[in-house]
Amino acid sequence: MRHCDLCVIGSGPGGQKAAIQAAKLGKDVVICEKMDFVGGVAINTGTIPSKALREAVLAVNQMQHIIAFAQDQYLSRENKLERLTASTQRVVRAEVDLTRQQLISNQIEILKGHGSFLDPNTVKVDGTRGVEQVHADHILIATGTTPAKPDNIPFDGATIITSDEMLTLKKLPRTMIVVGGGVIGTEYASMLAALGVRVTLVETRNRLLDFIDAEVCEALQYHLRQMDCTLRMGEKVVSITKVPAPNSREPGSFMAQATLESGKVLSADCLLYCIGRQGATAGLNLQAAGLSADNRGRIKVDSNFRTAVPHISAVGDVIGFPALASTSMEQGRMAALDMFGEKHDSQAELIPFGIYSIPEISMVGWTEEALTKDNIPYESGIAQYKEIARGQLLNDEVGMLKLLIHQETHALLGVHAIGTHATELIHIGQAVMAFKGTVEYLVNTVFNYPTLAECYKVAALNGLNKLKRV
Repeated sequence: MRHCDLCVIGSGPGGQKAAIQAAKLGKDVVICEKMDFVGGVAINTGTIPSKALREAVLAVNQMQHIIAFAQDQYLSRENKLERLTASTQRVVRAEVDLTRQQLISNQIEILKGHGSFLDPNTVKVDGTRGVEQVHADHILIATGTTPAKPDNIPFDGATIITSDEMLTLKKLPRTMIVVGGGVIGTEYASMLAALGVRVTLVETRNRLLDFIDAEVCEALQYHLRQMDCTLRMGEKVVSITKVPAPNSREPGSFMAQATLESGKVLSADCLLYCIGRQGATAGLNLQAAGLSADNRGRIKVDSNFRTAVPHISAVGDVIGFPALASTSMEQGRMAALDMFGEKHDSQAELIPFGIYSIPEISMVGWTEEALTKDNIPYESGIAQYKEIARGQLLNDEVGMLKLLIHQETHALLGVHAIGTHATELIHIGQAVMAFKGTVEYLVNTVFNYPTLAECYKVAALNGLNKLKRV
């Protein structure tokens, strides 16, 4: 039986970073991965391929020469999506190779196969080399999630799909129903709308992405409508069926039909179901380790990512919110440090959020709604991309940066951005907040010209001017 200091189940962002951190501490580490490639969902079917697709869509729309076919305005609908998704594979392959190389260079053994518990210290790996057993002092669960697939929905991978099948569609649909206005649904709805698909997005809440700034959300919804995306807010889907396509030139073709609680019936070439994800824990035999998962497959952990069994930890999407690749990486690193008694610090309150819709959105810190609820006096400072030279160069008239400033101390409380490179721009504010900086720092800082970073100075001045009038 193989013995090691740490056995990691899953090679996604959380598992990978935990394994590497433990290896850097001189520990013997084994990773078991059931997929054909390392990297987990993030690299193979989720974060990386979807963001690569987004870049390809932007390249085509902006007529840049980033990819060979970006010059072709008349790329046929029949092969447009297939060629776009094919272009993402270069990025996926590069990330898989890089991840594998990083693991190998840190002398981490990769066992290909499905991992499950035999007892609290033993993992059975059922793979291509047969069944192996790994006995470990510490075990980390980093198995991620899979799209929720209710039994009453007839998923077929072509007409009614989840986000996993989105990247394998062979043909760009003319119409699409997206059920669920969370991060994944919003991102894909905006990409498809940018490609000319008539998208109808159905969301039970009265706004998309209710955890982001309300003003930013309004701007996003306005832009989606400008792209001819129909938003059905406050609507609930009660049934989804597959019906024969009327007047179809292709025998045996189908359409998706969604019935709403209000009585409306929506039909489209394809329906993308994006309501919830399920923790990938069903096959782990958690009971043998003395553990259990909730009804969504998630595992409960403490602040150091330890489960109810102290030497078993869990990180990433499998433990729930915020379920970001970036936070999973940090959770994995910190869990490994905790396992082996190393000191570690966290900036958990300053986690940046990035939504890769078109336009993209990012935020860090407090929202206006949260500040108002907690009776914290604040003022906002706003910079519009259209008043920044770099914004004009990018032809981005949608973009905006908002700073939330404490009225008394002038401390920076939150940063919210929408527009080109919003997810990059947010980190300037994140750094200022981490060092307890005030808005005066941004006023007195010289930024390169022309850059989007200038938004910080403009927004800071705007906020201070408002404060002087208070």
